[in-house]
Amino acid sequence: MSAVKRFLADETGATAIEYGLIAAGIALGIIAAVKNTGTALTGVFTSVNTKLSGPAPAP
Repeated sequence: MSAVKRFLADETGATAIEYGLIAAGIALGIIAAVKNTGTALTGVFTSVNTKLSGPAPAP
């Protein structure tokens, strides 16, 4: 009977799940930040490419 009580009182599995959820949340935040940064950089590089591809200046 005491083994059953110890099993029901053990919270180590719940702690591991909580750490897993925290890690997943941090990973989602990092993915969103990298995606937004990549989109912004694409716009910058497109703008630079457009300006560099324009007509050549007159001599």
